[in-house]
Amino acid sequence: MRANAVNIIPINSFAHARDESTLIRSDAASAPFFEGMVGSSEPLRRVLAQVSKVAPTDATVLILGETGTGKELVARAIHNRSRRSSGPFIRLNCGAIEPSLLISELFGHEKGAFTGAVQRRLGRFECANGGTIFLDEVGELPRDAQVALLRVLQEREFERLGGTQTISTDVRVLAATNRDLNLAASEGAFRQDLLYRLNVFPIRLPALRERIDDIPLLAEYLIYRSARSLGKRISSISRRTMDLFQAYEWPGNIRELQNVIERFVITCDGEQFSVDESWLEVRQDRIPSLRLAAGLEEREREMIETALKECRGLVAGPLGAAARLKIVRTTLESRIKKLGINKYSFKEYNSSPAIVEAS
Repeated sequence: MRANAVNIIPINSFAHARDESTLIRSDAASAPFFEGMVGSSEPLRRVLAQVSKVAPTDATVLILGETGTGKELVARAIHNRSRRSSGPFIRLNCGAIEPSLLISELFGHEKGAFTGAVQRRLGRFECANGGTIFLDEVGELPRDAQVALLRVLQEREFERLGGTQTISTDVRVLAATNRDLNLAASEGAFRQDLLYRLNVFPIRLPALRERIDDIPLLAEYLIYRSARSLGKRISSISRRTMDLFQAYEWPGNIRELQNVIERFVITCDGEQFSVDESWLEVRQDRIPSLRLAAGLEEREREMIETALKECRGLVAGPLGAAARLKIVRTTLESRIKKLGINKYSFKEYNSSPAIVEAS
């Protein structure tokens, strides 16, 4: 590595850079962590815990979050971990279909149902039978489609457009939106009864600005993936770039981060990745605060480790590290866990008789 290594962050091959024992699903094809979702921050862990709980059920799930937060990844994770995983996963972006055609897209149509319907066509619900349907941007559904969707959720049956035969369906419904459906319902733009049916198990995805701790790992993974696809070798990220990434608000969330990284991997001529600062409008006062926070955390780690060393790994009691640091035991335990400190490794530092800590 260069002599100025203090100013750069090494990027290892992602396949070997992380301890596989920490991966939630290390054997998932093309998924570095959990079904393609990269990160270990507390907000993301809460989402993954919710996914793990609801996936084995047949409950309807409403996935909420800003554009670019990974709502489809969550929907696929739920499907892949459900008893329907061997069945189809059918996706429909409700905001990308002409409103007049949505009923036909959802439920199909018979020949002659409307001008241009020259043959019978199966809808997404019929194609998803036995599996999962993911309705992205469900808040964009027009009123007539809302009524039809409500019937499917309530009665598990529908008719093709222009048909008279009632068709039963066995489909799990996952929906997603970046809109405030409660507000839309109060304004009459979205049916309240449909919202109740969709909102059985809501999952809110955090924005990237709420996952600052995940940005280094995300950046490393995205740079590695993009460089590999372009046949380039990039071994480090400039410290300034990482500071900018963590200070930027990311209104487009992970999708924007991915696009920025791909753009600058293309223009990168050497092995160190950096970005043109003019592409990211960052409040400069946030960068020093990030460095300060990192420095304070390192100082906190040193103080806790020193106390644990002097107390032979003991946390509680009058001879424990909590008493030495003059903080509550539960607070110290929380900080030890947060900082990834192994308190048991400090028991060897003192040759005096062992002190057994109460559980």
